[in-house]
Amino acid sequence: MTKQELALEVISRLKKEYPDADCTLDYDDAWKLLVSVRLAAQCTDARVNVVVQDLYAKYPDVEALAAAKPEDIEAIVRPCGLGKSKARDISACMRILHEQYHGKVPEDFNALLKLPGVGRKSANLIMGDVFGKPAIVTDTHCIRLSNRIGLVHDLKDPKKVEMELWKIIPPKEGNDLCHRLVNHGRDVCTARTKPYCDRCCLSDICEKNGV
Repeated sequence: MTKQELALEVISRLKKEYPDADCTLDYDDAWKLLVSVRLAAQCTDARVNVVVQDLYAKYPDVEALAAAKPEDIEAIVRPCGLGKSKARDISACMRILHEQYHGKVPEDFNALLKLPGVGRKSANLIMGDVFGKPAIVTDTHCIRLSNRIGLVHDLKDPKKVEMELWKIIPPKEGNDLCHRLVNHGRDVCTARTKPYCDRCCLSDICEKNGV
């Protein structure tokens, strides 16, 4: 089985296993997803979803958050960890959105990368989830499972994994596949315990690297 064939089979099986896979960060506007993605660094999505409720209650739109002092933002987001740097990035990002983009999130990958605190993973998530564009979000689950399954080999750098996956995954499938890899990585192909290969829908085609 070639890598392309393996990728298509993985996509097909995970679609059946997790038909409703979606982003686990709660948001109802693109700028809120930007904020949540920054807060999610080294923090669980579940905690982020709780913390942002207080943040948005006090600062309900881009203009309000852009006008907020970083230290006031930090006081609210501190439970997510790395409060000072996250608050600084969120403040700077919202100011740029307010001053340069009329409060809207740019629908351009390179423009997103220029925003404070936004890397390739975050930009891809915005492109895929908000704008419905081809995207591959190489978070820790995606990187770990792609190596374990055999879609890539011995690659840990997020950008390198992303570039290799682009070669074998149809563009329209990338974003949803990455969400399904998150679900699969949490439920079955776990990191902190031995993976549950006995109930894995990919067991017979997975290389089981590192298991």
